[in-house]
Order: sequence, then structure tokens, then C-alpha cells
Amino acid sequence: MTEQELKEQLEAAERGPREVARAVEGLDEAMLQLQPGPDKWSIQEILGHLADCEIVYGYRIRQVIADRQPVFAPIDQNEWARHLGYTAASPTELLALYTANRRGNLRLLQSVTAEQLSRSAFHPELQRQMTLAECIERMTSHDGNHLAQIERLKEEASSSG
Repeated sequence: MTEQELKEQLEAAERGPREVARAVEGLDEAMLQLQPGPDKWSIQEILGHLADCEIVYGYRIRQVIADRQPVFAPIDQNEWARHLGYTAASPTELLALYTANRRGNLRLLQSVTAEQLSRSAFHPELQRQMTLAECIERMTSHDGNHLAQIERLKEEASSSG
């Protein structure tokens, strides 16, 4: 990853929480809690997932930068959504957690070196090493994936209602 690519990734990562907040602004509780189907997440659960994933990204980023031969702990995102109270927290709280943790992660990533970008950790779910550069790219694309999911859910709800 070049210095310019890193700058672009970090700028996109900085926009993620604001774009998600705009996408859910003004949605009522019924829309936020609407289950699109069995084993499908509501917008509220997506917000909880984003908040928790930012914690995971933060830990993994720190492992790659600071630890020797790190190994990422796998997570089961569906079990997290099922058991970690995503629907009990307010959307405002979840967005605040997502935003604050992203801000902390970006602060750390602002000063990474080219050597650190090439450092890696073993990712057991992928069964391979994952570099810090890949972690940053994944963090940024993750925002976009869930933003698109939120927009689809809003569209489906408005067309069926």
C-alpha cells in the first residue's frame, strides 16, 4: 500500500461512521428493529455489529503493530448479534461507540510506517497471514458493505409498506 493509498483508505474510514449515521437519521424504532427475515439482521443489529467490529479491528490493528507472531481470535458475528444485546442499546449509543472507536483507531493508523503496513497476523478463518494494509482495506470496505445493506433494508421496507 502506497502512502497515497493509505491516505485514501483512512479518509474513507473516517467517512464511514458519518455516512452510516446519515443513513439511519430519522428512522423510527419500528424501522430500526424490522427483521427482514429469519437469521437476517435489522438495521439496529447492523449498528451493533459495526460498533463491535470497530473494537475487533482496533484490537487486531494493535496486535499486528505491537505483537510478535500474532494470531487473530475468530468471531462468530451471528452469535455476537444474537447474544450481545444489540437491540437493547439505543442507536445513538451504538453510533457513538462506533464513531469513538473508529476515531481512536484512525489516530493510531495516522502514524503507521510502511514496515508496519506489511506486518501481519495469522487469520484462522482465512487460514493465512493478513497484513495491516489488508486490515485497513477490510475495515473500510466493511463500512460500505453495511451501508449498502442498510439502504437495501430501507428500500425494501418502503416498497412493502
